[in-house]
Amino acid sequence: MSVKIRLQRHGKKQKPFYWVVAADARSKRDGKYLEKIGTYNPNTNPATIELNIDSAVKWLHNGAQPTDTARAILSYKGALLKHHLDGGIRKGALTQEQADAKLSAWLDAKAGKVDAKKDGLTKAQADARAKAFKAEQEVNAKRLAAAAQAEADAIAAANPAVEEVAEVEGSTEEAPAAEENNETTEA
Repeated sequence: MSVKIRLQRHGKKQKPFYWVVAADARSKRDGKYLEKIGTYNPNTNPATIELNIDSAVKWLHNGAQPTDTARAILSYKGALLKHHLDGGIRKGALTQEQADAKLSAWLDAKAGKVDAKKDGLTKAQADARAKAFKAEQEVNAKRLAAAAQAEADAIAAANPAVEEVAEVEGSTEEAPAAEENNETTEA
């Protein structure tokens, strides 16, 4: 029986969630499996991977072949490196302490890279929010200025009309008064 380390899809439409499993190569993609090794969630940024490294290395020692995506996940989490170092221990090229030191140094460096990426993403999101907020404030300020200008224009347009009406009323009142003055002087 050949064993594959592969992904088994779970989740819902457009939101995949995978289990990393060791399964018989002849079983269906989402069918029977021998052991669940971990989980993989590509919906987060960066992707969330939970993996039992010891179990994965055990299956690799027993001859399980990972699929391409599973190989990338195992490499990312250090399972393939641990498998490689265990081969060096079996051959006598390394001691267990040296292999453990190399693995922990690699895992620390990898964790530093992942943390740097997470920090970069959060900083980029914060910068994007700040930029959007500043742009929104500018748009709101322009909108308020335009509204104030429109209100001032409306008031200015209404005031000359009132003054013109007053002037027109004043000129009509003066004309009868002038006629009365003319009539009184004639008499």
